[in-house]
Amino acid sequence: MKKTAVSALALSAPFGVASGVALADDANWEVLSQIEVEEIITETSYEVRKIFPAAIENGVEQFDITGYVVPLYSETDIKEFILISDMGFCPFCGDPEHGTSLQVTMADPLPEYIEGERITLRGALQTVTDSETWQTTILTNARAL
Repeated sequence: MKKTAVSALALSAPFGVASGVALADDANWEVLSQIEVEEIITETSYEVRKIFPAAIENGVEQFDITGYVVPLYSETDIKEFILISDMGFCPFCGDPEHGTSLQVTMADPLPEYIEGERITLRGALQTVTDSETWQTTILTNARAL
């Protein structure tokens, strides 16, 4: 079985970040949506191959992005959540038809956030090269702008 799709979400540990340049915020969701993910399943193996656009293939130290907060846990001050580009998207469906999403880890918790709140963040974008997960990127050490 061979399946090809584009995805930016599946929860797993990040690999690392390299130096990069800041990208324009309005283009960042488009760049994330261009990540290619190919799932290869055989009788004896499972592999996820990822191809990253050149702009983010080595990570980006300063990555600005605006989206909507979807919490991972029920808590008042959140430090980890999923950021989605459009409130109509399902970040947990794992289907590229449901839009691009990005796991975020904040430098400091977001106090008094409102679920679905639109927020602009700046953090380090890391590519996830683990061949056993569909997750492609994570924004770490993020701060609200």
